[in-house]
Amino acid sequence: MRSSKRIISTDFKLKMMRTSSLLDEAYELCEEGKYTLALEYYDLILFKHPKNTTALINKGVTLQTLGKHAKAIKCYDKALEIEKNNMDALLNKGSALHTLERYHDAIDCYDAALKVQPKYALAIAYKGLSLGELGLRKDAIKCFNAALKIDKKFDLALNNKTIAMELLKNNTKIKPKFIRN
Repeated sequence: MRSSKRIISTDFKLKMMRTSSLLDEAYELCEEGKYTLALEYYDLILFKHPKNTTALINKGVTLQTLGKHAKAIKCYDKALEIEKNNMDALLNKGSALHTLERYHDAIDCYDAALKVQPKYALAIAYKGLSLGELGLRKDAIKCFNAALKIDKKFDLALNNKTIAMELLKNNTKIKPKFIRN
């Protein structure tokens, strides 16, 4: 009986190694700009392991890179059904929603991430971006300041704080600098 457990365990390890290898290959394809082929790899992984959150999130990021934000959000939602507090899924979903100009929904994602990890500078700065788009510049500046307290050299927060302060002075609207993961 013990030997069959070992075989099952070894078989499981081999399957996981293959999945890991496919994930690595898909990532490399993305690095090379071969996004469509990478999506095929993610689909293969998800066919075999539909609850693989890494594959779901990476597929979402790839779709987002291709400008397919609604499809990316579906991937993030599937990942969040499996792991409701997955920070990567929450932030990337928020980013996609922001791009679709669904700022309130994006803020909800960032708030959910901040409930899990209250001092996450990226989530705070992204929330500031969405608040800024809503014209809530003072609130945006508060977010950028909070992010800078956590990471004093955080360019995203520093640059957008400067923009928000200028806008507040001049009461004009300029697009913020948004950095993708």
